[in-house]
Amino acid sequence: MNTLSYKTVSANKQTTNKEWIVVDAEGEILGRLSSEIAKVIRGKHKPTFTPNVDCGDNVIVINADKVKLTGNKLNDKVYTSYTGYPGGQRFISPKELLAKHPTRIVEKAVRGMLPKNKLGRALFKNLFVYAGNEHPHAAQSPKTVKF
Repeated sequence: MNTLSYKTVSANKQTTNKEWIVVDAEGEILGRLSSEIAKVIRGKHKPTFTPNVDCGDNVIVINADKVKLTGNKLNDKVYTSYTGYPGGQRFISPKELLAKHPTRIVEKAVRGMLPKNKLGRALFKNLFVYAGNEHPHAAQSPKTVKF
């Protein structure tokens, strides 16, 4: 019996095949969309998934300003940040965040679903979020995916 055929193959930076994917967020629910995006960025949809390697795809999200939140989360949910100074804790609702920075609501949701380490910070750089319908990544010839 050939025991070499049973070896587990681990992906590395040279053997990974990274693709470009476009996702239209118009009318999508934020959490459901973000979890699918996080899976693709992490590479969990591929049979060669390796937990300690960036083997996921690059994801372009368009129409991020048209994403939906269910229930009353648009007003009740609170994003908290801290400036580092005493009394510097800041709070913002998704409604205000969509008005000021429409892309950050998707970025925050996806970042929270990635690992909290060096790999997670590197994976987050594979996400490109745009509020409008256009994106500057046409040269990469991305394919459109519907989740």
